[in-house]
Formats: sequence, C-alpha cells, structure tokens
Amino acid sequence: MPSEEDSISFEKSNMTIDSNEIETDNDSESDPNRVKDFVVTPWEVEGDIDYSKLIEKFGTRAIDDTLIEKIKNFTGEIHPFLKNKYFFSHRDLDVVLDEYKRGNKFYLYTGRGPSGLVHLGHLMPWLFTKYLQEKFNVNLIFQLTDDEKFLFNSNLDMEAIQKYTYENILDIISIGFDPKRTKIIVDTKHIKYLYPLSIEIAKKITYSTAKAVFGFSNSSNIGMIGFPPVQGAPCFLPSIIENKPTPVLIPAAIDQDPYWRVTRDIAEKLGYPKPAQIHSKFIPGLTSLGKMSSSRPETALFTVDEPEILETKIKNTFTGGQPTIALQRKLGGNANICPVYWYLNYLFDTEKESQERYNDCTGGNLLCGECKGDMIKKVKPFIKDIQIKRDKAQNLIKDFMIDGKDFFEDDNAGSN
Repeated sequence: MPSEEDSISFEKSNMTIDSNEIETDNDSESDPNRVKDFVVTPWEVEGDIDYSKLIEKFGTRAIDDTLIEKIKNFTGEIHPFLKNKYFFSHRDLDVVLDEYKRGNKFYLYTGRGPSGLVHLGHLMPWLFTKYLQEKFNVNLIFQLTDDEKFLFNSNLDMEAIQKYTYENILDIISIGFDPKRTKIIVDTKHIKYLYPLSIEIAKKITYSTAKAVFGFSNSSNIGMIGFPPVQGAPCFLPSIIENKPTPVLIPAAIDQDPYWRVTRDIAEKLGYPKPAQIHSKFIPGLTSLGKMSSSRPETALFTVDEPEILETKIKNTFTGGQPTIALQRKLGGNANICPVYWYLNYLFDTEKESQERYNDCTGGNLLCGECKGDMIKKVKPFIKDIQIKRDKAQNLIKDFMIDGKDFFEDDNAGSN
C-alpha cells in the first residue's frame, strides 16, 4: 500500500458500509463472453448486439423504471442517458443508492485503455460519470490501463502507448471533472498504489476461473493472465484511502463487466464491499455493425478531428436508408440500425426531437442526407469546444494525477 508520504489527498467525507449486508454472487466461473450472432469481450465487440440476451448471458439486471425513479430522488431529474436506455444494465446500483441514502457515500471508478485517440463512444460514459460526480458530490478514480494495451496488443509498443496516454489524459480533463475530487492513475506510473491490492486479488482467483471468464489459452502471454487483478485494484483503493470499507460505483461500457465479475466474487473474502456497476451500450461505428473503434479510424469521430474530416466521415456514414430516394419515400428507413440516428439521439436531440426524427425516417418523410446535415451542424461545435478545453488541460495535469506530478515528470527527479 502507499506509504504515508505517498498518501492520496481527497476531501474527506463520512463513508461507511457494512460489507456483511451485501451477498456474494458466484458468477465468475462463466464461459467466455460470446453469444451467437455477436461478440462482446473486453477486447472485441462485433455484430448486431441484442442487449437483452447480453443481460441474460452476463447475469446483470436491467435498469427498470423503479430504479430510475430511485436515482431521480437524488438528482431531481432523469438524465437523457437513462431515459433513452443508453445506460441499461447494472449490478448493485440499488444497493449503492440505499447506502448513500443512509449517509454512506460511494466513490466513482472508471477507466480507459489508451490504445488510440479518444472518440465520441469513449466520451459518453465519461459525460455520465461527470454528471454523477456533480449530483452526488463524490470522488472519482480514473484508471488508464496502459499496461493492458501493451500486453494485449502486439502492434503497440510502449512509446506509442505513452503518447496515446498523454492525449487521453487531455480528453479526460476536458470533460470537466472536479480536480479536487478526481485522481487519474496511469498503471505503469502509479503501480505502487495498485500492486498491494492487486496481489491480494490475484491470490484469490484461480487460473481456471480466469481462463473461463477471459478465454485465456496456452498461447496467452503470462502478462495477460496477470493483468485482471490490476484492473480490479481500484475497486478497493477507496477503502484504503478512507481507511474503512467504502463502496464503489463503476460507470462503463458492458464489455468491461468480466473484470468486475471476478472482482465482485472475491471482494468480501478480502473484507471489501463488492463494486457496483452501471453499464452503457456501445455507440455504433460509422461504417458497419459493432462499436466505434480507435483502431479503425473510419468508424469513429475523434476529439482531434478537424471540421472537414468530421464532415467527410459523417457524409460517408452507413445508414439505415433505402438505396434510392423513391424507395425511401415509399418504404421509409430503418432508424434502428442507423448510426446517425443514434448519435443524434444520444448526444444532441431532445426526447421530442428524437421521436419525431424516428417517425419521419421510418415513415419516409426524412432523407438520410438531411439527418447527416443535422449531425454535421451539431458535431462540429461540440468537438471544437472539447479541443479548446484540451489545449487548456495541458496546464492542469498535475491537479489530476494521483501523485501530483506532471505526466512527463521524472518520478525519480530530485532523488539521490
């Protein structure tokens, strides 16, 4: 664990929880996370995803109206990402809310694997995380798993990953998280904060479990096999920071669920509360089924894209429209598979605007070019605002890093 001189500074708050109140789940011995017709793993998302089947496969719970109303009791409103079911699934979100009502605050924890530049699909869970931080006035740990990207991607070296990590940090800061309540952890730089916890976790997880959950094989390098406890460690770090059992809520895309599944399975054996989760869907790629991907630039709208690049990508986007205008007018389009419709639905349209757009599209009264034009008008200023904030973020990195140092500052500077 970090020494006293390496301690992490947050504004202290009264956070307690009785870990015995939470029952253990025994779901870590499941098969690798593949369902017929689509694939969802921490490293691969492909196909036409049926989220109902995914909930059944992963053993999570749908976010229903009762739970949304419970959230509204704290926030005073229903966030659009809940209303439009972008966040659709959870584990123990109700438990965390009940504890919060008793006065036991939680920590937020989310992360990013810096394998490339940041795109709109990455931003959406972060925007919701910021919303939760503001509404519940809680601390956030943001983990950058640069080690994971090195171990799992044979095409990336550490020099490239370090550059992506720096760029990703600028994007994280540009979202507007509270620097007094947000600490960024870069695994290779800050492993001293994670390693004591990670070996506690590792000791409780068998290779048989890891193989079943993550699909490891004889050809998997041993770094891959050893990585999951490192991603699990921030689930328990708040309990170390607060010096008492402290609950954690993880807003993230559901492809990361296997990491938390095995961590939940052993949490109470180690004396920590099980981490709760709230899962998002994937924002679809521009060219095909599956999510936006940093490794496929043509599928994604990046925060560093110039206006003309954004416009070109949107104009070339795959849609659910018919081959000709005449057929579109006659048969209508398929908004359900149209990335442009979903970008507008999730990020820009009001609920009323989105419903009208859906009806006009499927009824043949709206052409794809019109929706693309709306998307261009709304995406350009949105990305421009982020780029302005990214420039300012270069001078704010120390305020967010868990060790209070700049990203490129030598960890050994000033030592004998």
